Amino acid sequence: MTKPSPSVPAKPNQPTSSDSPASFSTLAVHAGESRQKLGDSITDPIFCASTYTFTDTQSVIDYIEQDQAREEYGRYGNPGERVVERKLAALEGGEDAILYSSGMAAMVGLLMTKLSSGDEVIFFDECYHRSREFCTKHMARFGVVTRQVPACDYEAMASAITPQTKLLVSESPTNPQLSCVDLERFAKIGKENGVETLIDATLATPYNLQPISAGIDYVLHSATKYLGGHNDLLAGVVIGTKESLEPVRNLRGIMGAVNGPQNVYLLTRGLKTFALRMQRHNENGQRVAEFLENHPRVERVYYPGLASHPYHEIAKQTMRGYGGLVTFLVKDADWRETADIVDAVKIPRIAPSLGGAESLIEQPLVMSYYQCTPEERKQYGIPDNMIRLACGIENPDDLVEDLKQALK
Repeated sequence: MTKPSPSVPAKPNQPTSSDSPASFSTLAVHAGESRQKLGDSITDPIFCASTYTFTDTQSVIDYIEQDQAREEYGRYGNPGERVVERKLAALEGGEDAILYSSGMAAMVGLLMTKLSSGDEVIFFDECYHRSREFCTKHMARFGVVTRQVPACDYEAMASAITPQTKLLVSESPTNPQLSCVDLERFAKIGKENGVETLIDATLATPYNLQPISAGIDYVLHSATKYLGGHNDLLAGVVIGTKESLEPVRNLRGIMGAVNGPQNVYLLTRGLKTFALRMQRHNENGQRVAEFLENHPRVERVYYPGLASHPYHEIAKQTMRGYGGLVTFLVKDADWRETADIVDAVKIPRIAPSLGGAESLIEQPLVMSYYQCTPEERKQYGIPDNMIRLACGIENPDDLVEDLKQALK
């Protein structure tokens, strides 16, 4: 598989894309937008309307019969939302995108559309714990069966498929172990068995990875993270073909998991600097990972940009960069000694999430798996001495020096 080459059909007032980061940056700034906007403003306006009016009864009939591209009611869409959806679809190389109120709302919306009682979904087992929880605890109440197989074990995934299987799901890279999926192989398993595929590419972003070009049916992002980029909004997005997403959009209109106009504006604004920010996130992640790998107090570093990572070759073939998330294990440390290091850093803040300007740090055992049993944490690959560091866009030398003093 070659490195991602984002491309979308040329549209009026929209630049085409190429493999170069410069062209990607141009897409991030301009894609999906009209050249001349309402009020002659350079930025798209914020539409704070819940209801959109019609001039007369015939205009309502025309809207319905002609499927006109306009708004009716805020639960079904917002003009600003349409702009950011077109932009996100262009960045991912997809036909259409649907914006949600959060990444989990996007995951729930897609699963609820695609799965019915008696259906089965298969996950690679390294994944965001809430995605797994929604399927195993809540979709199960409606008769949906969830199967989990070891991450990147393609034979196990293929063997787990039954006539009832409707969806194959994985993250790439996974969270927090940062395993990288062979997307073409993953997509091939789905196509050979008539099963749709979903990749949550939140940690990679469309800047670093484009699963649709490898044949994946749906790509999901928590836009709260790198796409928004400033730790100040919640949003999620699903990208795919217009035809496959039509029922997903219809269900979103019924469920009402839409985003607010201010958040839509913040996401549009954040995407203007997306490519620039990702360059620094990639640089910081690589620099910090290399420092940690050579530190005597570190047992192991999980980062796809390191030659020691088990999926480095796949990452090198398919990714432009490796992101800002670095996970590492502290040598011969119990959970309390690990917590002391987390508490000792001065730049990263202790918090969940990732992808913002500010670096964040957490101990997965405490932040996400505190109420799990030791056996469950072992099953999910969460040891007591694990630290997850989400590098922001600070100076990389400062981050390294801060980690150096904390590891003392």
